[in-house]
Amino acid sequence: MRDAFHDELNALTDRLVEMTRLVRSAMSRATTALIDADLQLAESVISQDAEVDRIHAELESSIYELMATQQPVAVDLRTAITALRMGSDLERMGDLAEHVAKIARMRHPESAIPAEVRDTILEMGQIAERLVTKTGACIVGQDIELAKELETDDDEMDRLHRRLFRVLLSKDWKHGIEPAIDITLTGRYYERYADHAVRVARDVVYLVTGSRDPDLSE
Repeated sequence: MRDAFHDELNALTDRLVEMTRLVRSAMSRATTALIDADLQLAESVISQDAEVDRIHAELESSIYELMATQQPVAVDLRTAITALRMGSDLERMGDLAEHVAKIARMRHPESAIPAEVRDTILEMGQIAERLVTKTGACIVGQDIELAKELETDDDEMDRLHRRLFRVLLSKDWKHGIEPAIDITLTGRYYERYADHAVRVARDVVYLVTGSRDPDLSE
């Protein structure tokens, strides 16, 4: 019975890793849709978010059932609770990718992103992909050192987020209020996506060590 129980705990990891793959793909496609004003690609991101939601619901259901029927303690309980938190963060990352895609859809057939900030948005998308790729690897390998690397990547995302605001507040900005709002929202979505990836990394540290590492503290 305990072997079956631990198989079920391992299945939680598989679901989490699948969620990282889905939200990585979603953000990658959303970024392309945003830059290229690709309506079909944006629609695919929006419609496929339902798959992330479905896996998240399955994950939650499995965890609640395990806790009710197996009454895990110590490390097993920590695994279940941490998986619950990770799943919520990953589900939110999928939502944020969907939000980016919705901006692309709303402004189609025009691009929502003026030329002045395209390179910054593209770089933010690349960092987002790098973060969630590392997040998946952290979950699989329970790699504390890799988890700590996400903090540096998140700092880079924050730097790019500040760069966007410098452009928007520049006296040379000539695109008006509506594009400025789009860019403000888009930057916030990428920044929050990165924050959720770091939260998952912090949970990996907690899962392995049983404590919140100060280097990854809020």
